Amino acid sequence: MNTQADIDAFLAGAPHAVVGASTDRTKYGNKVLRCYQQNGRPVHVVHPREREIEGVSCVASVADLPAGVHGLSIITPPAITEQVVQAAIAKGIRHLWMQPGAESAKAIELAQAAGLGVIAGGPCLLVVLHFRE
Repeated sequence: MNTQADIDAFLAGAPHAVVGASTDRTKYGNKVLRCYQQNGRPVHVVHPREREIEGVSCVASVADLPAGVHGLSIITPPAITEQVVQAAIAKGIRHLWMQPGAESAKAIELAQAAGLGVIAGGPCLLVVLHFRE
């Protein structure tokens, strides 16, 4: 499922959005956001309560993202990931990267049934894009 072609397709477009970003710089959701920033990639943040994380304005839900988001990096508990996949399908977002620990069989099945590109079960975006603390 996670071939280099899948990764290349995910990274080929822009912008991306991070679902599950955190204000806590030790959390993976924050690190994924900063990884996009370190690599000069346009990124949006989805967070239901925060207004801004790492200088990026937040939207409350996937439905609130602007049109044209290429892919989602998902760093949420598996039950939430399933809801995120449904929202991505409704929004027309075509590429998902479920970071390790966020995936569930149901979320993967939902995404694949809708024809979305899915990366799940590793590798981590932080490794692929060479995140630096």
